[in-house]
Formats: sequence, C-alpha cells, structure tokens
Amino acid sequence: MAFRTLKDINVRHKKVLVRVDFNVPIDSRGRIADDTRIRAAIPTIEYLLRKQAIVILMTHFGRPKGVEDKFRTDILAQRLAELLKRPVYKYDDVIGADVEDSINVLVYGEVCLLENLRFYPEEEKNDEGFAMALSELADVYVNDAFSVSHRAHASVHAITKYLPSAAGFQLQKGIETMDRALHNPKRPYLAVMGGAKVSDKIEVIENLLKKVDALLIGGAMMFTFLKATGASIGRSLYEPDKVALAGKLLRKARGKIVLPVDCVAAKSPKSPAKVVDVRKIPSGRMGLDIGPETQAIYAQMLSGAKTVVWNGPVGLFEVPKFAKGTFALAKTIAKLDATTIVGGGDTIDAINKRGLGKKFTHLSTGGGASLDFFAGKTLPAIKALEENYARRI
Repeated sequence: MAFRTLKDINVRHKKVLVRVDFNVPIDSRGRIADDTRIRAAIPTIEYLLRKQAIVILMTHFGRPKGVEDKFRTDILAQRLAELLKRPVYKYDDVIGADVEDSINVLVYGEVCLLENLRFYPEEEKNDEGFAMALSELADVYVNDAFSVSHRAHASVHAITKYLPSAAGFQLQKGIETMDRALHNPKRPYLAVMGGAKVSDKIEVIENLLKKVDALLIGGAMMFTFLKATGASIGRSLYEPDKVALAGKLLRKARGKIVLPVDCVAAKSPKSPAKVVDVRKIPSGRMGLDIGPETQAIYAQMLSGAKTVVWNGPVGLFEVPKFAKGTFALAKTIAKLDATTIVGGGDTIDAINKRGLGKKFTHLSTGGGASLDFFAGKTLPAIKALEENYARRI
C-alpha cells in the first residue's frame, strides 16, 4: 500500500481538516461512558498543534435521523478540551460561509470541532458536492478514522479528490500492524473469533484459515459450529441457516478451528448458571460463556503465540457472571510477548474494564473495518488515499 502519512506532508501553518471517529458511547445520564476513541486521536492532533497548524476536526456521532440535539458534538468538544488542556472551539455546522468565517479567525495552533457529519445525508451518500464544500475549509486533509474507512463516505472517500491527503498516526499504525499480521506474521499465529453470528464473520474466518495456525471460537457463534457437529446445544442461540456452512468450514479447516469443550449455561441471562459439557447442554438451558476448562485450553494454546488477532467477546460479558471467559482471555493475551491486535468496540470495552488496554499492540475500535481488512477486502478510504498519492494532489 502506498499512501502519504502525516509526516510526509507539509502541515506547518496550514489549515488541516482531520476526520476522526469520536462516536463514543453515552450513558443513561448523557455522559461519555468511554472516551477511548477520543484519546486515540490525540497523538495526531497534538502533532499538528506542535506544527502550528489550524486543526479542524470532523466526526460522526450516533445514528441521527436528521438534526437531533442529543447527537450534537458539544459534549465531544468539551471532553477533548479536557484531554488537550486547551480550548476546543465547537461550530454548529459542517460546511458553509459561517463555518469558513469562523475558521478564518482562528490562529495557528488552535483547534475546532465541526457539527455531526451525519446531520447531512450527503455524507453517507459520498456526495462530491458535499466533499468539495468540506475541502473549502482547509489546505490539507488527514484521515485518522480507521473505523469508518470501510465505508465510501464523503468525509473519507470523495474528499480525497480535492485536497492533498494523508493518513493520521492512528490510521497508519492500524493499517501497518494489521497488514503485517495478514501478510507477514510471526508464528505461531492464532486468531480468536467471538461474537454472536457466524454470518458476520464468514469471510474473515475463510481468509484467516489460510494464514493462521489455529482459530479459537467463542461467543454465541460457537453453537452454530457445535450444532454442525451434532452436539446437543439446548436453547443456545445459533443460526439454523448457517449450520451447513459451519460444517463446511470445519471440514475445510482440517483441525485448525478449535471449539469449546464446556460452557456456562443458564435458563436465561438472569437465572442461576452452572458449568456443563458444551456438547450436552440440558434442553432448558443456553450457553452464555465459555467454561473454565475451555479457558485453560485456550490459555495453553495461546501461551507460545507470537501473533494474535482477536475479534468479539467469547461470552455475554455485559452480565458479570458470563464475563469470566472474556476477561480471562483478555488477561491471557495481555501477558503475551507477541503482536496482539484486537478489533471491535465490545472486545475493547471488556479489555478496558480490566485496565489492560496498554498491554495490547493495537486496539482497533472499528470492528467492521478490521473484519473487512482481515477478510482481505479493499477498504474504500484506504484506496482513496492511495489514489490521492498516485495523482500527487
């Protein structure tokens, strides 16, 4: 992949438009529940400020239907200002003369945040007119939002037709780390796939099976695989229409896919739970976490790994009694002397709840983008950066 990175482009005394992903979760009191995504952009922002650039940030936030006050970016600007320990000016629009006038009165070394990109339907339509209007705000464009780089949206794709473009530090690190894991990994190389649905990860599993030494399965998706082996899975969630495909993947894997041997089962997430043989789950119970024997087996298999890719919790970790498997896995992987890559907000949330985030090589908040990358797909926003570099815009 050939694209410009932040240090390849002159940003001193420039207006720099930076696409970040500040799409953070909000709790029931309207407060930011986890600011990981905001913190991830700080190295790029601080570099630009040291270069005396005017930093213009843009992000999406939630899934608004039109303009909704609860999805305005004021709360994001406030948190960023706290982290940077400097003012962050918040503007109430994304494009237009008023925004341009506001930016024009900023001085070098100042930072502002635009309104929610998704207040404009043109954003997700990759509208070139909208992208051109965005480009009028700045001299240089930087994409530091890997998590939306699998989308052909105006702020990550069409925008690159109008400004010199580069990858920010977060995006650069993510691409380089994952590219090594995909094409030139240190071995042993193991992957852990959790989450609910096989259908969400078919292409990733198929592609990784060509590359990994073992693929460990957890989460509700394990029951679709177990059903394909003839196991009695009780009331566990599975995808009936994907059982045949799961069986095909197991045969194709030739032993590389490793399934749990026990699980924590209950009649419902609120009911008392017990550990059972994963192939003999009582008819009235459902499996909601991997069991202690599986945790030990997976820990042993991972112990010598030099590259690990993990996507998706291995249990219903939102409920404490079904979180032990995910937390045990996080602790195991955090201790490894290996390249460790994690994709997806839920998995990262589990890791952060144990204070282990800094123990991993790379945390990719973009679950969908990382899945597409490991499935071997071309990410539209990365291709756009490559084309921008090739055209020498």
